[in-house]
Amino acid sequence: MILGELVRLRPIERDDLTRFVEWFGDPDVRQYLAMVFPIGYTQEENWYERNLNLGEEQAWAIEARPPDNVGPWTHIGSCGFHRIQWRVRGGEIGIMIGDRAYWGKGYGTDAVKTLIRFGFETLNLNRVYLRVFADNPRAIRAYEKAGFIKEGVLRQDHYHDGKYVDTLVMGILQDEWRPAQPG
Repeated sequence: MILGELVRLRPIERDDLTRFVEWFGDPDVRQYLAMVFPIGYTQEENWYERNLNLGEEQAWAIEARPPDNVGPWTHIGSCGFHRIQWRVRGGEIGIMIGDRAYWGKGYGTDAVKTLIRFGFETLNLNRVYLRVFADNPRAIRAYEKAGFIKEGVLRQDHYHDGKYVDTLVMGILQDEWRPAQPG
């Protein structure tokens, strides 16, 4: 497990799949993901089997810390690294908070910070980047709080609800991240 302040990241288990199917059935959850259609349990099982063999690029479950540290952790979403380029020590991250009760409360920001720390301290990456739709201000704020800066724009890169939307590329370098860390 990888611990943050509000969350912990753990391997995804088969028992989590029902929640993913429910979350991906919600158009508001899918709105900012690269998914157009909801998925079924069989599709999620197939994804799960592929995820087991991805090593450092596997997706992780995000669990929220229980109030006052009493009670069980709550599975609220997923995150992970994609497209790691070992020669240049860079990788892309993705995150999804599927449980609406945890939106806008800092859990996504903490999950991103936890993933960045893992990328820089454990995987020895030099650059972590992500892509985010320009019409997703909540996510953009969370990424900026985690230290990401806008690096570029992919113009009209996504189509949703009858309109084209830009995709922002945001990144953070280890040299930018390290000075902001305690100790």
